[in-house]
Amino acid sequence: MQLIGMLDSPYVRRVAISLQRLGLPFEHRALSVFGSYAQFSQINPVVKAPSLVCADGRVLMDSTLILDFAEHLAGPDRSLMPSGIGERLQALRIIGLALAACEKSVQVVYERNLRPADKQHQPWLERVTEQLLQAYTALEAELTRAPLACERHSIDQAGISTAVAWRFTQAMLPDLVPAAQFPALQQFSAAAEALPEFAAAPHGLGTYPVSD
Repeated sequence: MQLIGMLDSPYVRRVAISLQRLGLPFEHRALSVFGSYAQFSQINPVVKAPSLVCADGRVLMDSTLILDFAEHLAGPDRSLMPSGIGERLQALRIIGLALAACEKSVQVVYERNLRPADKQHQPWLERVTEQLLQAYTALEAELTRAPLACERHSIDQAGISTAVAWRFTQAMLPDLVPAAQFPALQQFSAAAEALPEFAAAPHGLGTYPVSD
């Protein structure tokens, strides 16, 4: 399998870390939807990251759909999702909040970096920022109430998604989401980033090493 996209994307990084945890070998091609548009479009004409080129050549996109396929490849014994209905419901809530934080972070980054300053719509930016802060406020409350597992063989999809989202926001928008206001998230993220799977796919412009 080939994972296409840059590790500075929280969605690409979420997949790269999860594939490692699931024990699924893959090749990573660090193509940008901006700088490598033409090359990316040859793989996936939609030019959406992450894209996953499967063994039969078919291409999947969207991190959640890719991970659904990966979970089935890995099998239930290696699943990153709990099987109990109550535990699964809680994991889905955490993942939903983390993905909302990713989405709102990306929207702010795109607005700041891609749209000319005189074209930016301040009321919309304020609304997105409020949504971003509310997502992290809810995540902070959840982690304070019930800390997530953060050991190498116990961190699950809720933990991966949360840590990846937090790292992305802190890398790109530390002025909007002060780390000191979210101590549980900051502590959890620091522990997660020290895990080998996270260290092998760090946020940034690098490439995950070829799997054995």
